[in-house]
Amino acid sequence: MCGLAGFLGQQACGSGPATVLLSAMAQQLQHRGPDGGGQWADPEAGVGLAHRRLAILDLSAAGHQPMPSPCGRLVLAFNGEIYNHLELRAELQQRGQAPAWRGHSDTETLLAAIAAWGLDATLPRLTGMFALALWDRSQQQLSLARDRFGEKPLYYALARGAGGAPLLLFGSELTAIMVHPGYDRSLDRRATALYLRHSYVPAPWSIHAQTRKLIPGCWLQLRAADLQASVEAVAQRQTPYWRALDCAQQGLENPFAGSTAEAVTAVEAGLTRAVQRQQLADVPLGAFLSGGIDSSLVVALLQAQSSQPLRTFSVGFEDPQFNEAPYAAAVARHLGTDHTELLVSGADALAVIPQLPAIYGEPFADSSQIPMVLVARLARQHVSVALSGDAGDELFGGYNRYLIGTRLWRRLGPWPGPLRQGMAQLLQGLPAPVWQRLLAPLNALLPARRRQRAIGDKLHKLAGLLTPTTAQQLYLQLVSQWPCTDGLVQGASEYPPLVSDPALWLAGGSLEEQMMLLDTLTYLPDDILVKVDRAAMAVGLETRIPMLDPDLFALAWSLPLHHKLAGGRGKLPLRAVLARHLPLDLIERPKMGFGVPLAAWLRGPLRDWGEQLLEPSRLAQQGLLAPEPVQACWQAHQQGRREAHYQLWPLLMLQAWLDHSGQVPVLQEAGV
Repeated sequence: MCGLAGFLGQQACGSGPATVLLSAMAQQLQHRGPDGGGQWADPEAGVGLAHRRLAILDLSAAGHQPMPSPCGRLVLAFNGEIYNHLELRAELQQRGQAPAWRGHSDTETLLAAIAAWGLDATLPRLTGMFALALWDRSQQQLSLARDRFGEKPLYYALARGAGGAPLLLFGSELTAIMVHPGYDRSLDRRATALYLRHSYVPAPWSIHAQTRKLIPGCWLQLRAADLQASVEAVAQRQTPYWRALDCAQQGLENPFAGSTAEAVTAVEAGLTRAVQRQQLADVPLGAFLSGGIDSSLVVALLQAQSSQPLRTFSVGFEDPQFNEAPYAAAVARHLGTDHTELLVSGADALAVIPQLPAIYGEPFADSSQIPMVLVARLARQHVSVALSGDAGDELFGGYNRYLIGTRLWRRLGPWPGPLRQGMAQLLQGLPAPVWQRLLAPLNALLPARRRQRAIGDKLHKLAGLLTPTTAQQLYLQLVSQWPCTDGLVQGASEYPPLVSDPALWLAGGSLEEQMMLLDTLTYLPDDILVKVDRAAMAVGLETRIPMLDPDLFALAWSLPLHHKLAGGRGKLPLRAVLARHLPLDLIERPKMGFGVPLAAWLRGPLRDWGEQLLEPSRLAQQGLLAPEPVQACWQAHQQGRREAHYQLWPLLMLQAWLDHSGQVPVLQEAGV
């Protein structure tokens, strides 16, 4: 795993050498690749590539990048891992298409495959996580590509070189392309509104108006002559080589025909293969372990394939409501891993917050980023690669919204609108903390796995779920921190969310399945994978996610829904596989997530910080956020009338990012 950057266009560097610009871009990515770097440029063609290397496979100079093909036609800068590269290498050998191998890196295998088969034919055959930039010297053409699910990031932007010449900049992180003096830092206010809704900036947008993210599963080809168009026109040139929607639809149309037991066996075999593939490394490897179903299962399968204790890592909090460390420790003891646990104080966690804008590069507000940063730092002290259990919820129906949302829609959808409005007003009539106190005795009587945390907050969220009139509106409400951003960002309305695109709805799928697909297209790549990638790469740690093996994804979507969700529980096949490795008392417990006591922090140690960032005169001077709704939200939280920490955190992270980046809001929308 590494970092890449580059440019396409004449006069990118003015009269100076390309190495100056490329060095500056690469310097911004040094944390992603601490083991070395390289540059390549063709001044006549107006193209340059920069690379920072985190050496995982083939630690020798044979893995150095940017890497030219033996024929000299292609030059590749690559970030990621190709897990099936040995199979591709063997196929090249059998076909007589292999070069004289210089080493055993997956980069060299990938470059040889592209030279032999072409990039368009190679991309669908890759099993891995990646972002790449490829220059074809004979065609004078740049290609950018990203893996199926978006594990690895890739930004691109239109800028101006010397004399106003059009220029394309691209890189693994925003900071790498922001170093160019012609980079346009104007905020995209419509994307900012979307960010406040979701707590992340969804692809293809970025926080800057002339910058985009390459969509997962897509590739983009450009020549210098194509740069005269707008960034939106460039974005429309993206071509998908794989689509999660197509894979999901195919699974629904060709369902798994076996029994429940056979489905469990198939899932275990598929995940075992994925875990085995992702162990390939020439450096120490371990895994994150929270004690939840997904991470415990990945660790169990890893340990079963190893003759030595696997290194596992977890963080816990002093507050027992947010401390999963005892569960992780119990799982580690049972499986026999070499477990390292870090119990952090509130002060330790709070010390991370000022660093978040630099780590994430653009506004990002999933508060579980805090423990993610801490566990990544812990793991990096011992290993260079860590496997994660992420994506099990999206594939196998683990999020509560799949069950709760569907039940609500089936039961309340037919009710008259005024009745639902009245119920919503009743639930919102009492502050969330009051509901919490009133219902605490009843909650304690429920079985452990059905007890609810923050039940007052959930009742207030339920009130918001009573008003949608379509299933699409219901899903959007379920995944929104700010259900309505009208008037929140001055001078802009948000871009239409993906959920509003009818082309992304399955033909014949259930509401649960549609929500799982939409999460795979939005929440997974733009929240979960961003959170993991930036936190880990900030310390030069490679993360791998076996659940995102494309064969396992296809299998999961072929399973009829009753194999995944039934009886008020999700992830049934994962639970069943894990039961072959752990006792039930270590499996059946309430889902905790990766949370922090954010609500209490914002009323306590973070209160002064928050008040400074959201001070009305500051907001009025900036001209970005409307002071009135922001202050109303802040005061409601401080006075205990509702728990508004999920709405406040995106506001605070936006303001902290503005301070860190020295960004002055400019009244400009994308394309203006």
